[in-house]
Order: sequence, then structure tokens, then C-alpha cells
Amino acid sequence: MKANGFDVVTGAFSYTGKYIARRLLLMGKKVRTITGCPASESPFGNQVAEHQFSFDNPGQLIQSLEGATVLYNTYWVRFAREKVTFDRAVENSKMLIRAAEAADVRRIVHISITNASSRARGFLRPIGG
Repeated sequence: MKANGFDVVTGAFSYTGKYIARRLLLMGKKVRTITGCPASESPFGNQVAEHQFSFDNPGQLIQSLEGATVLYNTYWVRFAREKVTFDRAVENSKMLIRAAEAADVRRIVHISITNASSRARGFLRPIGG
């Protein structure tokens, strides 16, 4: 593992990614996010470095992952709309994984949630939260 690495959490400012990022920060880890949400919506202030998703620019996507040791991928599409389709989400996920490989990320954790229940909220509660 890289000595000065950090963890990348896709979507760390919303949904599942927020809880993963919070837990990593509580563990003393450095965290970066690749997100579609602007920094003004960050629940972490300046604790989480932000990079925008750039599926149309693989080189930029690779750069956003360089130096990372772990990628926690929470990228998903709940409802297809306009150009955001399930097929596009699969292609984007493949591109993200290829970018992580090119950036020499050592571990990828892919989180997929289907039919999430409101009863499962306790499972996602961060330590101390």
C-alpha cells in the first residue's frame, strides 16, 4: 500500500457515500470524493477534497484517482431519466474501474444498494452518530 495515500469515495456528499466518508474521517483517514454535487453541499467542510465526475475525460478521471489506495464506489442510478440511463451507468462504472486500475489504486470496494429499506438506516449510522 502507498504510504501517503488516501481513500476516494464517490458521492461523499450524499446518500451512502456520506456515511462511508464520515466513518473514514473518524478513523483518521484522508478522504477525496469524486462527485456530481458542488462543494457548497459538503457536510464535511474542507475535510474532503473534491473532484468532479469526468466520464467524458478519462485522463482527468485517472488524475482524480492518482495516489489513492482504496476506491469506494457508490456511483449508481436509481431512476433513468434523459441521458442518465442504466446502460450509461454501467459504462460509467466500467470507465471508473479502468481509471482506478490506470491510477494504480490497490483496492476497489463497489457498493450496490437495491430496494433499500428505511429500516436499514441504523446500519448506515456512523460511529458516534
